[in-house]
Amino acid sequence: MTGVSLKDKRIIVTGASTGIGAAAAEIMGSLGGKVLVAARSEDKLKAVAEKVTNAGGEGQSFAADMAKEEDINALVHKAIELWGGVDGVFANAGIGGAGAPFADYPLETFDHMMNVNLRSMFILLKRVLPGMIAQGAGSIVCTGSLASEQGFPMNPAYVVSKHGVLGLVRAIAAEHAQNNIRANCLLPGLIHTPMFDALADAVAGGDIEAALKGMARLVPQGRVGTPEEAGWMAAFLLTDAARYVNAQGIAVDGGVLGVQPV
Repeated sequence: MTGVSLKDKRIIVTGASTGIGAAAAEIMGSLGGKVLVAARSEDKLKAVAEKVTNAGGEGQSFAADMAKEEDINALVHKAIELWGGVDGVFANAGIGGAGAPFADYPLETFDHMMNVNLRSMFILLKRVLPGMIAQGAGSIVCTGSLASEQGFPMNPAYVVSKHGVLGLVRAIAAEHAQNNIRANCLLPGLIHTPMFDALADAVAGGDIEAALKGMARLVPQGRVGTPEEAGWMAAFLLTDAARYVNAQGIAVDGGVLGVQPV
C-alpha cells in the first residue's frame, strides 16, 4: 500500500496563517510536500512557510484576501509559476461571523459570509481544476464544519455556507472522479484555534481555560481538539494513501457528530 507521503506534491493551503491551516501546512511539509501558504497576514505566512521548510518540505508564501477574485487568480498563478502546476488544495479560509436570530440577520452579513466561506472556494477550485484534469490527477480538501451536517441556531449564514462547502466537494467529486480527482470535506469540531479564542472572549469574558472546560463537556472524548489533530486529517486526505476516499464529509470532533454526549 502507498505510504502516507506528499513528497514533491504541489499544494496550496488557504487560511494558513494560524490554526488548522498553519498546522496542516507544517504537517504537509513533514511529509515532503511543496506548500504555498496563503492568507492576508504576510508576516505570519512567512513564519508558517519557514516551518514548512524546516519540517522537510518546501514552503512558499503569498499574501491574498480570499474574498477577492483577483487575489485568488494571482495565488493560483503563483503556484503555477513556482512549480508548473497544482496537485492538491486545502481550501481552509473561512470566517465564523456574528450571531443573530434568523429574522434579524443582516443581509450584508449573509452576503459577506457566502463570499468568504463558499464563493471564494468555488473560484479557487474552478481555477485549479483545469490543470488537474490536464495532468490526470488531483486532490481537494475543503474545510467545512459540523454545521455542514447539522443545523445550529443564531448563525444562519454560517450554517448555509458550510452546508454549501460540503455540497461543493460532492459536486466536484461526482463530476471529476473519472479524471482521477478527489474532493473531500474536513469537518472540524471544537478545535482550539484563534477563532475558538474569539468565541471564548464573547461567551466567557476572555477566560480561555473556563471556555475550554465548558466546551469539553460537549465532547464525548471530554476535551477540545488541537489544530494538529485536524491538520493531520487534511494532510492525509491529500496523500495517495487516501486514494479511495472521495466525496466524504469527515469529522474530526471527538465524537460529537456521531455520538450524543451523556
